[in-house]
Amino acid sequence: MDQKTLLDKALREEFLSAEEGQFLFENASTADLACVANELKIRKKGKEKVTWIIDRNANTTNVCLANCKFCNFFRVPGHKEAYITTIEQYKQKIDEMMKYGGEQLLLQGGHHPDLGLDYYSNLFKELKSLYPNLKLHALGPPEIAHICKLEGKSHKEVLTVLKESGLDSLPGAGAEILNDRVRRLISKGKCTGKEWLDVMRAAHQLNITTSATMMFGHIETLEERFEHLVWLREVQSEKPKDSNGFLAFIPWPFQDDGTLLKRVKGISNNVSSDEYIRMIAISRIMLPNIHNIQASWLTVGKEVAQICLHSGANDMGSIMIEENVVSVAGAPHRFTADGIQDAIREAGFEPQLRTQEYEERELPETIEQQVITY
Repeated sequence: MDQKTLLDKALREEFLSAEEGQFLFENASTADLACVANELKIRKKGKEKVTWIIDRNANTTNVCLANCKFCNFFRVPGHKEAYITTIEQYKQKIDEMMKYGGEQLLLQGGHHPDLGLDYYSNLFKELKSLYPNLKLHALGPPEIAHICKLEGKSHKEVLTVLKESGLDSLPGAGAEILNDRVRRLISKGKCTGKEWLDVMRAAHQLNITTSATMMFGHIETLEERFEHLVWLREVQSEKPKDSNGFLAFIPWPFQDDGTLLKRVKGISNNVSSDEYIRMIAISRIMLPNIHNIQASWLTVGKEVAQICLHSGANDMGSIMIEENVVSVAGAPHRFTADGIQDAIREAGFEPQLRTQEYEERELPETIEQQVITY
């Protein structure tokens, strides 16, 4: 294989095979990958603006049966620290989020053995009745698969009820690495990679906008990373024409602090800043049919995320008024609304507030800055 031939193929927005993408990742310079990825980004998104969003990551429950070896957040059923968030707690969280200018709740939790379709349907309906303009970016394929198993229903049946109850979009949570060799070792209690993809196929058929993710830098091989990207691209190619499908892709490095993977297996996060930038660039190259690539400032920090904006990424994600899962595994970074906009300007771009559908939003005239605690 020849680097220039493959980079030219990428610039024509043709699909590179997993083997071709891996060859580029292993052999092309960071500058060459970033240059091609940046050109592809400019074609799709322009060169002036970088988007961001104000939302809150709240959790329905920390009770979970999946027993992921990279998660410090979950508690087993009956644990003294187990909880299910109440409506009064949601109201407090949403009121605070709206005070900070947010309109979207990213709502996720664990595989609770007793929380089925009626619970989530009633919760979504109540939240929408209390806050008619609230956007619910909620659950994820593993949670949908868990609800389906509890109810004996199909993905389409469950997603239809949830959409009718107020679900606006489906996060790409729980993808990790989609190869089942990896999933059996790090997240055996979650759905298979195929079922994750099938949930997303069903969501796209129902015109539910989704995102896709990858958590890398643990036990996966490079071959499995590129397999993951190709599978996402294939599902995106199958979506109906009137569906957004995967509107964004967000890769981030495994956060290892205190996790079972590190304590028991000795698996640490060894992803360098350069490797992360290269993964952002190759993601843009490998996924020409996914329009938005997001830099994970939460896990890599401001400076690396800023470089990613010149290497294929067009979005800085959320200021994350609340985030309880990745943070407890060692992700230390924080942004305010002013801070994320300053970071985008420092990188040479114009910050643009957006919705989950990547529609431009005016910055609210009155917006309080949340207090950052570490």
